[in-house]
Amino acid sequence: MKKVASFALGCKVNQYESEAVAELFKEKGYEIVGIDDYADIYIINTCTVTNFGDKKSRQLIRKCKRQNADAFVAASGCYAQVSPDEILAIDGVDLVVGTSGRKDIVRLVEEAYKSGKKQAVVSEIMKVRDFEELSVSNLEDRTRAYIKIQDGCDRFCSYCIIPYARGPVRSRKMEDIIAEVNKLSANGFKEVVLTGIHVASYGKDLKDVTLLDVIKEVSKNDGIKRIRLSSVEPNIITDEFMAELSKIDKFCDYFHLSLQSGCVKTLKEMNRRYSPEEYKKAVETVRKYMSDAGFTTDIIVGFPGESEEDYKESCDFAEDMGFLKIHVFPFSPKKGTPAAKRKDQLLNSVKSERSKHLIEISDRLGEEFIGSFVGKEMDVLFERKDSKGFWEGHTTNYIKVKARNNDELENVIRKVRITKAFAEEAEGEIL
Repeated sequence: MKKVASFALGCKVNQYESEAVAELFKEKGYEIVGIDDYADIYIINTCTVTNFGDKKSRQLIRKCKRQNADAFVAASGCYAQVSPDEILAIDGVDLVVGTSGRKDIVRLVEEAYKSGKKQAVVSEIMKVRDFEELSVSNLEDRTRAYIKIQDGCDRFCSYCIIPYARGPVRSRKMEDIIAEVNKLSANGFKEVVLTGIHVASYGKDLKDVTLLDVIKEVSKNDGIKRIRLSSVEPNIITDEFMAELSKIDKFCDYFHLSLQSGCVKTLKEMNRRYSPEEYKKAVETVRKYMSDAGFTTDIIVGFPGESEEDYKESCDFAEDMGFLKIHVFPFSPKKGTPAAKRKDQLLNSVKSERSKHLIEISDRLGEEFIGSFVGKEMDVLFERKDSKGFWEGHTTNYIKVKARNNDELENVIRKVRITKAFAEEAEGEIL
């Protein structure tokens, strides 16, 4: 029995796809092992969102060859899609598959393995119009399952290569989504996260179904207790959308609402298609229907041409929003994007200083938000026990809570009184 390691770099969609690929190999009788283990075949799902992602992908490929010099190495994913020749040229890579065709990966690997010839099997992704059906029924995380319902992006933000790596918007059929939800529920999962490359675009290509329809259908499964969305943009948040969502008890009062900058000028140059004012209205609309809603976001610092005043405008806006957490990213020029061609790139030292400052703001905002719940009772879905004996889990609005208890609480929802607040988590007493 050959041993296979399937591993993803980058986003939750990549991770989902690697789990699905591992299941395809398992169904064919292969033994699945970890990426740090000796394997006969390594499948690396690469990331290209930044140049650093490319570098990590190359490093991981070489690491696998050091673990087994005779191993067969296949690279798939976004970096493989946009730069197949570059990856195929890496010593030790035997097969390159892009961001489509993964459902055939076992056959592709077996054929390439037998032929002994290096090859790239990469589709013209911009011409792909159908969602590629991959599914997952088991995950290492026994409480929260990610379900990919959408692929592709048509936003073309000025700093982002992903539309070229993932192609146009493709939505998964409702019946396939629900079939996977049913499998995951049967296997004990209580929380699902609907994810995609641009999940808010779900249904755009199907015409007769929307993201809201998916959420409603998923909520009908009795075993699923919580439903979340992965990153969405403010454009999707309307009174009508929130009025319907608020009727679905299982939908969590939490949004990862993508921002990238709180500066009017910078958002325009990023081609983000919304203004800070529109973003603020979206946050206010959510809070009108879900008063305790938690918000996390991404902010890029040091975008080309970002002045000190622009940066301050972005920080002031972030403070006004009261985020639970800000994921801070120093701008990284990505070859092939308009932003990378600009001549007004900032020094790394400036980006580093701004990143440090914004992380400090994030920590303070997080502690303030979590602190507002001290003394309150909240439902927590516990996930794991840490090395210090604390059970860890999350509230519906995504506050991480730690509490001591002698019971076995993995995948159990318990009422907890919040007693202490920190920058990224709370402590509580299980009631």
